[in-house]
Amino acid sequence: MRAIQNQNKSQMFLIDSHAHFDDVQFDVDRTLALQRAHAAGVQAQVLPAVTADSWPKLKHVCQQYSGLFPAYGLHPIFLATHQIQHLQTLDEWLQREPAVAVGECGLDFYLTDLNPEQQTDYFMAQLRLAQNHQLPVIIHARRSVDAVLKCLRQVKGLTGVVHSFVGSEQQAQQLIDLGFYLSLGGPITYPRAQRLHRLVATLPLERLLLETDAPDQPLCGRQGQRNEPAYLAEVLQQFAQLRQQSATEIAEITSRNAITLFNLPLTQC
Repeated sequence: MRAIQNQNKSQMFLIDSHAHFDDVQFDVDRTLALQRAHAAGVQAQVLPAVTADSWPKLKHVCQQYSGLFPAYGLHPIFLATHQIQHLQTLDEWLQREPAVAVGECGLDFYLTDLNPEQQTDYFMAQLRLAQNHQLPVIIHARRSVDAVLKCLRQVKGLTGVVHSFVGSEQQAQQLIDLGFYLSLGGPITYPRAQRLHRLVATLPLERLLLETDAPDQPLCGRQGQRNEPAYLAEVLQQFAQLRQQSATEIAEITSRNAITLFNLPLTQC
């Protein structure tokens, strides 16, 4: 175990498959935060959008820095800000703007003030846009994995990732059988997250991605602090401990998974 913990982070090639690096919390030190990420081995990030208003800034941030890749979508938590015409706007945006995925989209049944039917309408529309544009989807599924699975089965030929996965092993296998990946991040660093620990230890590594969800979901020991992509190295170390597997091997395979899923123009070193 010690050999895993002492491996040189600078030799890693890590991809943060889900970071909101365009968030206003990074406006004060985005360049420094990116330098910290690079120093920790994080060579690339996928940035999913949450609202139509956020797309131009996200595009600008990805153009400003290399190794940042945009995804555009409408997040269920911001349902009150979405308008039906945003779906047409998203279609037009994807026709002219490079993107590695559609998202972040999905369903959130944890927040009871979000109308499930409206969420489902926006989610299904974005799944069809992903199908039409031949892009993967980045899915938010909080207390809604079964409903997400039902939606996915209605749109053929999709691939993508359910980020910050917290479902059961059976649900995980159903998603994998549909051709989807699962990403995990900070929550696995908490000692009480025993179900997540079992998932990390047993699911096929060929279907897993690493993420931070920065600036959200701070790691254990960093509660109350801003999360950032540099901390992906700590997520990796927890993966290595739970799987009793080399951190180097986990970094290589999960990064390869991200490159494959998102068709990233990257070569692993």
